[in-house]
Amino acid sequence: MRGTCEIFFRVGIICSLGNLIGWGGSELRGETWMEFRGPQRNGIAVGNGGLPSEIGPEKNVLWKVELPPGHSSPVLTEDRVFVTAVDDKQRLLTICLERASGKKLWEREAAYQTLEKIHRTGSYAQSSPVTDGERVISFFGSSGMWCHDLEGNLLWKRPMGPFKNDFGSGSSPLIEGDAVILVQDHDTDSFLIKLDKRTGDILWEVDRSEFPRNFSTPLIWNNNGAKEIVVAATMRIMGYDFETGKEKWTVGGVARIVNMSPVAGDDGKLYVACWSPGGDENARIQVAPFADFKKENDKNDNGTIEEAEVSDATVKQRFSQIDRDKSQSITEVEWEGMRKIFDNSKNQIVAIKPGGTGDITKSHVLWSFNKQLPYCPTPLFHKGRIYMVKDGGIFSVLDAESGKSLKQGRVAGTGSYFASPVYGDGKIYVVSSNGELSILNLEDDWTLIGEADFKEDVYATPALVDGRIYLRTAGHLYCFGTNQVAAR
Repeated sequence: MRGTCEIFFRVGIICSLGNLIGWGGSELRGETWMEFRGPQRNGIAVGNGGLPSEIGPEKNVLWKVELPPGHSSPVLTEDRVFVTAVDDKQRLLTICLERASGKKLWEREAAYQTLEKIHRTGSYAQSSPVTDGERVISFFGSSGMWCHDLEGNLLWKRPMGPFKNDFGSGSSPLIEGDAVILVQDHDTDSFLIKLDKRTGDILWEVDRSEFPRNFSTPLIWNNNGAKEIVVAATMRIMGYDFETGKEKWTVGGVARIVNMSPVAGDDGKLYVACWSPGGDENARIQVAPFADFKKENDKNDNGTIEEAEVSDATVKQRFSQIDRDKSQSITEVEWEGMRKIFDNSKNQIVAIKPGGTGDITKSHVLWSFNKQLPYCPTPLFHKGRIYMVKDGGIFSVLDAESGKSLKQGRVAGTGSYFASPVYGDGKIYVVSSNGELSILNLEDDWTLIGEADFKEDVYATPALVDGRIYLRTAGHLYCFGTNQVAAR
């Protein structure tokens, strides 16, 4: 469910600019979209060709293929498309399609012993795959990480999971140089890991047991010439040294669960948004001390609280989150830890300037804004503005320099939102989980110029490449365009 999770130059220029401004994208060959939110991890179209102002189940469809369901977003090499999925036999699949036609070239199953628990709106295939043009790497919380070459031959696998988390795994892997980066924050045993992409061998691993469940995909950021892995998580954002995994800086005062990914602007700054229930100033969740909670609920007087003893609906709803070790009972340590999180969590988007070390909350946070924040869709940065869409179809624009709100309104889809907004050819595309698409024209301070209803759920973020839109619904993958051959 999250997670979760975001330029019109040829490849050499993209890579050069990325080194200068800190986009830190993966290796490219031609016009590709190799990972979640694209080659620069910014949700901005690459390649040539205008993008359509109208798309829909019957509009500007170049091809459409049936797929088993999954929440992962499509990634593309020069001639192939990859997704993960789970079929009606509960097989966990990596699927390879021909980019020109949508024809299925191969599928490979990821074996598992036990399926992980997932949210009622979740999927066993939530994490998006990643490719470097030579291999494709898929991650399933129930099974671990699987690496295939582009012909479907297994190169290596690394078993992991299932994890202690009722909502499943949502963060997606990244490829940076010769390394694979994966963060997994769960109720216990959270970690950040760096693997050799050629062998799957562990290069280093960081213990993140401080952090309960989060679903944000990390970002590779060039922080004043130093490559860092930025992770947004419960109560704080941090930057890790890419080579060693050592934590270099942190910003505190964020939400208790983070689904959105950090965003690097072409102004060299970092923008991180987070929202979770109970973190708004006017809607905080208050938690009593354990002594009071125990007095009212510990009916068998054993010093811990079992779910059957809980009468409060809010606590019962979050019982599994508070019971971090999944012992089927809440201890005082677990309760007080969650109470601290509820007391201190804060929903906001922050702008962070580069160059800091240690706790930089006061020294390097330029501004914060706490209104109309999304839950899952990662914000979009474009030309000094930040664009956000939240549940209910509320679309907001902030000035990236000051953090001031510039405009707010509603788009066509009024449901919940999981897919992140993407930009190309002067337009932003946003799609709700109900499959309601809105197309916004940015030339006139954003106006709604197109809409469609796919009548299928949509959780995946679209890919925009070479004048094509690759959009995944619950049962299909569409390729949209205005002509049969994209300009090169």
